[in-house]
Amino acid sequence: MLERELFIDPITRIEGHLGVKAIVDESTKKIKEAWSFGAMFRGFEVFLRGREPPDAVHLTSRVCGVCATAHANASVKANDMALGAVPKPFGVLVRNLAWAALDHIYDNPTHLSILAGPDYSGLIVSKLTPSVYDEAKRTKAEHSDVHGFSSIGDIMDALNPLQGKIYILALQMQKIARQMGVLFYGSHPHPRTLIPGGIGATVTEETLIEYSYRLTKLTAWAKFIATIWEDLANFYNSIGYERQGITYEKPNLISVGTYEDPEAYSSLGESFEEIYKNIDEAGRKRYMKPGLILDGELVTDKLTDMNIGTIELVDTSFYDEWDGLLVDKDPAGNPIVWGISELMKYHPWNKTTIPHPQAQDWRSKYSWNAIVRFVWKGKIYPIEAGPIARMWAHAMQNGGKVKIELPQTNMVLEMPQGTWDKMTLEWNIPKVRASTTIERMRARAFNFALHVEAAWKNLLDALEHAKSGSLETSRPWKKPTFSMGFGFDEAPRGAVRHWMVVENYKIKNYQIHAPTTPNLSPKDRWGYRGPYEASVLGVEITEELPPDQWSGLDIVRAIRSFDPCIACAVHMFVGNRRIEKLFTPLATI
Repeated sequence: MLERELFIDPITRIEGHLGVKAIVDESTKKIKEAWSFGAMFRGFEVFLRGREPPDAVHLTSRVCGVCATAHANASVKANDMALGAVPKPFGVLVRNLAWAALDHIYDNPTHLSILAGPDYSGLIVSKLTPSVYDEAKRTKAEHSDVHGFSSIGDIMDALNPLQGKIYILALQMQKIARQMGVLFYGSHPHPRTLIPGGIGATVTEETLIEYSYRLTKLTAWAKFIATIWEDLANFYNSIGYERQGITYEKPNLISVGTYEDPEAYSSLGESFEEIYKNIDEAGRKRYMKPGLILDGELVTDKLTDMNIGTIELVDTSFYDEWDGLLVDKDPAGNPIVWGISELMKYHPWNKTTIPHPQAQDWRSKYSWNAIVRFVWKGKIYPIEAGPIARMWAHAMQNGGKVKIELPQTNMVLEMPQGTWDKMTLEWNIPKVRASTTIERMRARAFNFALHVEAAWKNLLDALEHAKSGSLETSRPWKKPTFSMGFGFDEAPRGAVRHWMVVENYKIKNYQIHAPTTPNLSPKDRWGYRGPYEASVLGVEITEELPPDQWSGLDIVRAIRSFDPCIACAVHMFVGNRRIEKLFTPLATI
């Protein structure tokens, strides 16, 4: 049996520095062993200590230049709780509108069209899997009356980088989404206006009308993108790709929900204890529902459960252990980590970030990414975040499907006429009942449409407030001697969660779980793998080339389907040789 090592570092068209090492059985083309690793350390959790809590809103937005508003929104909610101040109803609506535009309506189609989309482009597919491209050219596109492409092959050609219609439209629509968001945020990517207890933006009826003009264009864009990826996903599943990149046979998914109900969130309370006590009921009223799915079953929709059961370990990560507890109970008096004493120190309120750079050792520590796990009824679970988790959790509370209603959008000249009519979209839990490469892509496309639907709902509510003159947004925050809080929200890439402990109005401890934190988790002490590694183990090489010419297409498709983002050159390590490839839109140099 011949084995081949594929070492891909960095993976391009993602955010940050991420690598994968995979051992492939050449005879079966299946992955035998895999490691995924983060190759950078930023240290935000370290240098936030000792600062005033509101500083975290603006500092954590610098964690990432792609999903800056995701961290700012999670941080501002952690501040809302810890500092005992929540926005007024109109302030909640303004936050929701800004959040819909930047990140979700801006980011999700960017990933589908510019970052991961080229993996399914005619340029790549015709070169690496020519039989698939030939079949795509022969296969009619079911939704051609909406998006205007006659065949699946035409869709693939439209995804060609810099040349294809979809790629070029994505660049144009990005701009419109950014314009829509900065009406409230003042800048992008780092919002200037988010503050504990509200948002510091002056919003009038005219502002909302400007927003609606742009949202109309982006609604047509959402119909276009959803139907394209419905056709692409159905095609790939029909040719045997339906199990590629599977993470867990029984899904372990987390979604914390998003878009606060203005009345529920604005009436949470005036202290961290009161806000914490009421957060579960407010969470259930979010437009997209929270839900924790373990072994394929919805086990809870309570945000406090998703807080209590979270742990973060460093067994195979470049960090040292720490001692002691800052807290042993949540603000409601419940023991954290369900009272399991040996795991309490690993809860984010207690976890201390102590970086320890060292050589990579595949049998020991090999990643800068820590290990996020969830504890439920005495069992440890890896958890997966992302649009598929959002859609799955929402669907399990709505009869197994998500129905999306998008309004009529007449005369959006940038889009095909088929996108102008009112449209109903429906996402169903996949037949394979698992998270796979292609189903993660489909879920993101439909989730984009669901965010557009949410934006319309919040816009209409905001216009009613504006007409009645109810334009106040914010309440003053407090300066407690001790408090703690969490802020949970959904970034485009999945659940983003921030935890904070405050002493004497200074940050005692701050911990951040971006969606990639659980997804990129390395192997843990119990032998469980994070979603990225699990997905690579679920890959079979489909490239129609000799093994010494494999590029790792199916591996990077699996990883990119989670939307890690940003570009560089590709470096591959095969055996004891290093191959460097520089891709242009037209050729390999």
